[in-house]
Amino acid sequence: MFENLTHQLTQTLRSLRGVSKLTESNITEALVEIRTALLAADVNFQVARDFVEDVKQQCLGQKVVQSVTPAQQVAKILNDALVRLLGEGTAALSDKKPLHIMLLGLHGSGKTTSSAKLARMLAAKGWRPALIACDVYRPAAINQLEQLARQEDLLFYGEHDQKDVVSIARKGLRWSQKVGADAVIIDTAGRLQIDEQLITELKQLHDEVKPHEVLLVADSALGREAVDVAQRFHEAVSLTGIILTKLDGDARGGAALSMKAVTKVPIKYVGTGEKTGEFDIFYPERMASRILGMGDVVSLVEKAQETFGAQETERLEKKLRRAEFNFEDFLQQLQQLRNMGPLESLVSMLPGTSGLHVGDPEKKKLKRIEAIVQSMTPQERAYPNILNGSRRMRIANGSGTTIRDVNGMLKQFQQMRNMMKGSKIKKMMHALQSRT
Repeated sequence: MFENLTHQLTQTLRSLRGVSKLTESNITEALVEIRTALLAADVNFQVARDFVEDVKQQCLGQKVVQSVTPAQQVAKILNDALVRLLGEGTAALSDKKPLHIMLLGLHGSGKTTSSAKLARMLAAKGWRPALIACDVYRPAAINQLEQLARQEDLLFYGEHDQKDVVSIARKGLRWSQKVGADAVIIDTAGRLQIDEQLITELKQLHDEVKPHEVLLVADSALGREAVDVAQRFHEAVSLTGIILTKLDGDARGGAALSMKAVTKVPIKYVGTGEKTGEFDIFYPERMASRILGMGDVVSLVEKAQETFGAQETERLEKKLRRAEFNFEDFLQQLQQLRNMGPLESLVSMLPGTSGLHVGDPEKKKLKRIEAIVQSMTPQERAYPNILNGSRRMRIANGSGTTIRDVNGMLKQFQQMRNMMKGSKIKKMMHALQSRT
């Protein structure tokens, strides 16, 4: 996701590197490219126009700081504008207990899976969540939610022979009180498109449940259509938040950039894969950084904390902070990547990888990269700078790849290390440390 947008924005910033100072002329040229990139990414037309105007005013309204280049100044302005567009800071759920949450959306958006994912996340934070199945129209929806609940050891309520969703919700809420649940997540029915029957049912369910949170589960692949869907649902039942799903896919990203601006409803969570653990809090600052090709080292280290344990994570943090990460470390991390999620998602968290295409199947891609690194000598892994032409040719022959494959990976690796030396990475690592 965001691959094309990231590529276009980084190209625009690259074109400003030779500029000695910002003028209305060169800013206008850059903004035309930015606006085109946003529209191509399926960003809402009005949102794109307002965003470009915001960036323009910021660029013209300040002088370039002497310690940075015009391109760096524009990158900072773009980053701040993206954060404002996506919604500054995280949007937490209500702390009311028992907490009533309704999840709604169209068919195929991922409501049922997101219900289980959210319940799993709440359980990890000390809540006692319960799932109530109110999707009585989609075949096997109740069975799917029940199976996910059993898989994650979650409380579940459903009625296989009942079609009255209001009655199911009423009985489910009474049951949840008896079993001591302090968070109730209701998985509602969807449609292929919004119709009056769906809206009427949701309103009746809303009146019965009196939810503290009404979360729209939106498929990020819908693009501009997702914004219209969000508006219709918001007008009907007053959304309190959005869950964006399928961020691990090839969506162009316009929905994520448009929905908050159009609906004024915060994006609270994102689904990054099919597994129940691939579900994260939405951090606007981190998403903005990834869109601009600056990576998201904080999220990467957090995933490492979950996967590798404290001792290994501390070692990785020090390497990242000092930009001493070498191919020996790289190989060790590659061998554990499968436990951290989809390769595409992880690569997007690394600085300087905006041009890296990972469309190959994960196993094939990992094997190719591992083969290249394993064909290096221990000295070459520890000191990548000694990899001259003849060494690269030997590595290509030994790994069954081409010299182009080897050069491409080395280039991306060096870009990543260079960006790790920047102050942005240090600030992110400091922010992570302050929370732990």
